[in-house]
Amino acid sequence: MTTPIQSMEQEPGVNRADQALGQIAVQLPGATAVFRRLKLDFCCGGQISLRQAALEKNLNLAAVLDELADLKRGSASPQSTAPTALIDHILERYHAVHRTQLPELIRMAHRVELVHRENPEVPSGLAQLLESMEGELLDHMQKEETILFPMLKAGGNPMVVLPISMMRSEHTSHGEQLDRLTALTHDGTLPPGACNTWQALYVGIAQLSDDLINHIHLENNVLFPQFESPNAAKNDNCCSV
Repeated sequence: MTTPIQSMEQEPGVNRADQALGQIAVQLPGATAVFRRLKLDFCCGGQISLRQAALEKNLNLAAVLDELADLKRGSASPQSTAPTALIDHILERYHAVHRTQLPELIRMAHRVELVHRENPEVPSGLAQLLESMEGELLDHMQKEETILFPMLKAGGNPMVVLPISMMRSEHTSHGEQLDRLTALTHDGTLPPGACNTWQALYVGIAQLSDDLINHIHLENNVLFPQFESPNAAKNDNCCSV
């Protein structure tokens, strides 16, 4: 029986070092990029523990654990909704993360489509869709970072509603791509016996989807409305004495 794949949390009381590489790869989005760079086989050799793998590769286990710990990302919004604080949060939590998420997902998608091309349930065209999403997101984020966000940090002006409207339209396009992603992966449903790479790919896609939805929510519903109303803030300290 197939079920939608979901990101699994580390079991309470379980030391990450004693978990199998394959288990970590499936649980922790982004871990596959770390393992690939360190030449740790999480797919065919994913049954051995991180501790054992680090010992065999003569790696600093503590350093690897620290790098994996850095991959845990919360979705909480900053306490302040002032434009500058919110923009800085968006840049660090979402723009920077999307730039690291997508190349690794694209790499895994190409791998799964190649290795499992005879499997009727392989998500053919997934890598191409992710590449399209990456191109659109990179262009979108670049426009925000170089044009819109500096305008908002400076307090905005009557013309700022035009680029905001454009960003809202592009957000709608991103949402449509997420719908295609969900359809192509059957809402993250894995076939029986899916390899660790396939599992990690779908967990990573679930994380990307959650991140992109939260990213768009913060901009559409928290940041942009501050500059679209007649009482739009002139600066972060507009209510200070």
